[in-house]
Amino acid sequence: MKVVFFGTPEFAVPTLRRLVRGDHRVTLVVSRPDKPVGRHQVLSSPPVVELANKLGLPVIQPKSLKGQEVAQMMRGAGVDIGVVVAYGRLIPPGILGIPHLGIINLHPSLLPRHRGPSPIQWALATGDTTTGVTTMVLDEGMDTGPLLLQESVEILPLENAADLSARLAEVGAELVVRTLDGLATGTVAPQAQPDEGANVTPMIRRSFAKVDWSMPARQLVNRLRAFTPWPGLYTKFRGGRLKLHGLEEVRQPPHGAEEAGTVLWADAQGIVLRCGWGTAVRITELQREGRRRMPADAFLIGERVVAGELFG
Repeated sequence: MKVVFFGTPEFAVPTLRRLVRGDHRVTLVVSRPDKPVGRHQVLSSPPVVELANKLGLPVIQPKSLKGQEVAQMMRGAGVDIGVVVAYGRLIPPGILGIPHLGIINLHPSLLPRHRGPSPIQWALATGDTTTGVTTMVLDEGMDTGPLLLQESVEILPLENAADLSARLAEVGAELVVRTLDGLATGTVAPQAQPDEGANVTPMIRRSFAKVDWSMPARQLVNRLRAFTPWPGLYTKFRGGRLKLHGLEEVRQPPHGAEEAGTVLWADAQGIVLRCGWGTAVRITELQREGRRRMPADAFLIGERVVAGELFG
């Protein structure tokens, strides 16, 4: 089949690479415009554009899909089907109807759970032990279209969002090819999504990085995993900001009525703080603003942290 591919970030790269190696032909790649990146704001192309250029594929980077440019190029390319992987914008109805086999989407969750823009992060933040990838037919809703195929993936105990995203991208690439093969041969058919278990994830915001020590320890640990690499977690301490890089739940912490964020003790293993619901968490790695990240024992050499001090 002739495929138009919509994708932008690193997550979409394995699927585009796998499609090019397979039996279907990518006739057009649609991605987001270049944007400034890094401290020096160097104008950079999205990862999908870089790969498409290396592969010699035709690429367009429209500011909007509502004009006629994309529609005309899709019709000119005679595409049979569209594939969307983390494009970053909703596909308007005028585009959805152009490929005669429709447009399918790769979503990194087991739909209908974790619809929306941040399924990988919220699978971690909510403590899920299993997630996966889903291919679905795009409609005008938010990840509400008919399901095609799904693949479950176990979430590893210490995995963060970056690690899990990389794994799901590879699993998803294979699932997309299986889906296209099945649609071509008639062995895969759309099935309506169930209503049971459906939820929509919110967009990850920078404000989520501020630690609320009244949360239970396990929830804080999960949020650090979910918000790594961005936006991370930080707390205030002695008038400055500390970025947290390592947290672990303290099993069977001592009972007490200390205020959330109070230091219980500090030793070579880390800094132990009281959290919500009588739980406790250990900071094992952290970073002062403008300094390098370091293990907690090295931090304690320069900063004498004592029981009773308050973080946040």
